[in-house]
Amino acid sequence: MAEGRLFVVAGPSGAGKGSLIEELLRRYPTAWLSVSATTRRPRPGESHGAQYYFLHEDDFRSMASRGEFLEWAEVHGNLYGTPRQSVLERLQKGCDVILEIDVQGARQVKEKVPDAVGIFVMPPSLGELERRLRGRGTESEAEIEQRLSNAREESKAAREYKYVVVNDDLRRAREEFCAIYENESPLLRADKKP
Repeated sequence: MAEGRLFVVAGPSGAGKGSLIEELLRRYPTAWLSVSATTRRPRPGESHGAQYYFLHEDDFRSMASRGEFLEWAEVHGNLYGTPRQSVLERLQKGCDVILEIDVQGARQVKEKVPDAVGIFVMPPSLGELERRLRGRGTESEAEIEQRLSNAREESKAAREYKYVVVNDDLRRAREEFCAIYENESPLLRADKKP
């Protein structure tokens, strides 16, 4: 059985990473989206173990000190991390693993897993990003301002990724995103061999 490949998807908050990943998982149910841990509060409709593992800061820091995260970082005033063991187990079982993480975490993963495929999702503009963030209605004004400020900095990192998908038209961006996955997945390529 072929080992899976790690896909690192990053980009500013509100760029549409989740929508692109959702379509990929719909088309390719054998791909697996890693569930990150965070110290932030759950948003309405989120539950522990589904969107995130919601942890107390002391528990998160203990896990980090024991090396239980593939990557972790402080983002928007909260801690976020990718549990190492579940990712490694899925890869070894022949699943492609998708990480939806921030730029800091993506850099850590790239150091540890150099052959991970990096995909950066860009919003069409900062104005559109602001409209999307405000439309979500999940962040305070201060959080929106912080996310926009972070987006300006994060967007500079796009050149560090093998692929950049500009999410200006959702249908086109989904097709481009899934085509990248199809091209890079060793599991899909193995299926196509005669």
